[in-house]
Amino acid sequence: MGRVRRTLGRPWFITVVVTGVVLVGAGLYWFQPWKLWVDETVRDPLPMAEAGSGAQAPPEDLARGKLISHEHETSGSVRILRLADGTRVLRLTDLSTSNGPALKVWLTDAEVKPGKDGWHVFDDGRHVSLGDLKGNKGDQNYTLPAGLDLNRYRSVTIWCDRFDVSFGATELKRV
Repeated sequence: MGRVRRTLGRPWFITVVVTGVVLVGAGLYWFQPWKLWVDETVRDPLPMAEAGSGAQAPPEDLARGKLISHEHETSGSVRILRLADGTRVLRLTDLSTSNGPALKVWLTDAEVKPGKDGWHVFDDGRHVSLGDLKGNKGDQNYTLPAGLDLNRYRSVTIWCDRFDVSFGATELKRV
């Protein structure tokens, strides 16, 4: 008698392996776990603008705040500055937070509450995205849109768009 090949189990096994590879790939893309061990440090200089005589003028402080932790350990200072040319800039100083996927810098209308459950302590109501977080460490500048009414916004958050949570936030205190 000849050998009888067993092929019934192979398609099932191949389907399981291919499905597993696809799920692992999707999980790696979604969670980006390597970012837990990779820090991105940014060292933007303090923004300056030329005053009328061509000299550099120091910026004027409009608002300040200290970041508190939400979903991830976060610290640093936030300042909103007006440059001599009228441009306004949000500056993060000594930022330290976890790296993560899809991190944004938001100006928001939300009250900042302490706590670890980032999506409960911070709502995602009215906000203006200032763009992607440049790095999870260091000093960074984000230009505010011209005509933005700062009176409508009272806080800043480092927001994870992927998981809809605040990594950290601060109330802005007008100077």
